[in-house]
Amino acid sequence: MTSHRQPRDRGDGAEGIRNERAAKLPANLSRSWLLVNASKPELFEDALRSEADSVIFDLEAAVADDLKEDARYNVMRALSSGMSAWVRINAMTSPHWKDDVSALVTAAGLRGVMLAETEKPDQVTLTAMQLRAGTPVIALVESALGIENATAIASAPGTFRLAFGVNDFRKDTGVTEDPMALAYARGKLVVASRVGKLPGPIDGPPGPTDEWEDVLEACEITQRMGMTGKLCLNPDQADDINKGLSPSVEELGWAREMIERHAHSLSSKKGVNIADGSYLPRLARAQKIANLAETYGLWRN
Repeated sequence: MTSHRQPRDRGDGAEGIRNERAAKLPANLSRSWLLVNASKPELFEDALRSEADSVIFDLEAAVADDLKEDARYNVMRALSSGMSAWVRINAMTSPHWKDDVSALVTAAGLRGVMLAETEKPDQVTLTAMQLRAGTPVIALVESALGIENATAIASAPGTFRLAFGVNDFRKDTGVTEDPMALAYARGKLVVASRVGKLPGPIDGPPGPTDEWEDVLEACEITQRMGMTGKLCLNPDQADDINKGLSPSVEELGWAREMIERHAHSLSSKKGVNIADGSYLPRLARAQKIANLAETYGLWRN
């Protein structure tokens, strides 16, 4: 896809190199979240031109301690010169957290931050208070304590969305990568997001070298669990994640038919069969699918 210089959606007039489709997509509906090593600024532009719905410059796991300062400089330079992205910052328990938030408060192109190793609700709120007013914070939950506190974290002032740090959670708990072993944690994030009135949570990434079949299989697990986004480490996987977390062809066909039948019933003055208790919920689901299809550009004439 050809890239364009696209105005940022924060309304401050800054412009950034960005895939035009992705730049228009609200972050609450972002499916693919591409993490980019902030110590490698040569990767920034290609990441922003990729099919990833959202791009995250990573100051945390991808960056060694002795490169943190340089990586932060790279991010600030990019976000102050026309680029626009999210930033994963270091955990609040890290000595690097304060430097991260102190720098980012002046970053013109900052869309929001992802807070690593979130375990308590006040960590999100205090992070949000250090940033420019209204800056959204994604709480990356990576431990057993974080999972158990997920509902409080989701309800904390400043929390925009929850994300699941699968690999660190597995290290903390000793569980395998089997979907059954991770089902409780994923389910807890989904329920917590619903209670906190947040968008669906963001799942962990597929393996960076996984082929498209494996990526789509991973997305099927993500979707079945009720999660609506997925991290990724490889820009070539972003489009597969977008497809895997979008309504299927069958769902789109069903939604279109349901909405057309409903419109025909209203226009013919026959009325709708509200005596059927499943009708209105099915119609609401069809309209939700239609809205997503419109937003993602999936409708076909």
